[in-house]
Amino acid sequence: DLSIRYKVLVKILGENPNSKEIEDLQHQIKISRRVQSLLSERDSDGRIPFHPYRKWYGAHWVLTSLAELHYPSGDKTLIPLREQIYEWLFSKKQLNDFKNIDGRVRIHASMEGNAIYYLLSLGIADNRTDELVKRLLMYQWQDGGWNCDKKPKAMKSSFMESLIPLRAMICYAKLKKNSDAKNASIKASDIFLKRKLFKSKKKGEIIKEDFITLHYPCYWHYDILFGLKVLAEGSFITDPRCKDALDLLESKKLPDGGFPAEKKYYVATD
Repeated sequence: DLSIRYKVLVKILGENPNSKEIEDLQHQIKISRRVQSLLSERDSDGRIPFHPYRKWYGAHWVLTSLAELHYPSGDKTLIPLREQIYEWLFSKKQLNDFKNIDGRVRIHASMEGNAIYYLLSLGIADNRTDELVKRLLMYQWQDGGWNCDKKPKAMKSSFMESLIPLRAMICYAKLKKNSDAKNASIKASDIFLKRKLFKSKKKGEIIKEDFITLHYPCYWHYDILFGLKVLAEGSFITDPRCKDALDLLESKKLPDGGFPAEKKYYVATD
């Protein structure tokens, strides 16, 4: 697999991402059947004629997948898709959905989080990406994360709505040398570390079975593999509180050295 090869060469073996070999590899990713299928719904204006959040083929999810697959950075043909994302995330309808309940603003922070991550990763970010970062910083909860739950009794951050914003803050802090994003990522990482990525703080019980079940892609969901990957991106993986999740992940290793996709969130079609 081309994208797995990229991950191994760049993220494990430390190859220069700007080398000729890696540039050629990313070109192969760009013209691959998988990527062409993801982009196949684009119309003559370069837009995908569905709501950006349409699961799982709206512009939001296509760009999320392209970033995960290490599509090459700076492709101007993705600009129409970027504009769809901005039109949606800065729309009056979207902004009106933010609710301040008992002093906590409830937002679907994974939406902004994914957008920030793929706009930066794909090299198509601009000053509006900075505004999305400011939005997440403004609405970060006291315990370090975010939550979309509008019930007043929801007083703790959600794993689902905090992991992807954490990833966005890590990415933004690295690329922009931004201390506010760095501090936000440290606070957000603690939500997961305090719970050893899948255990309740009080009794040490598994919070949710899906958290210890491996999926790919996760989209906006959470599992220990996605959590460990994001914590590794932020250099939090050496924290001893990751050990239980790492041990559990290692126990799932297959004889060929890979890991199983134990569950999926998509439905395959011909």
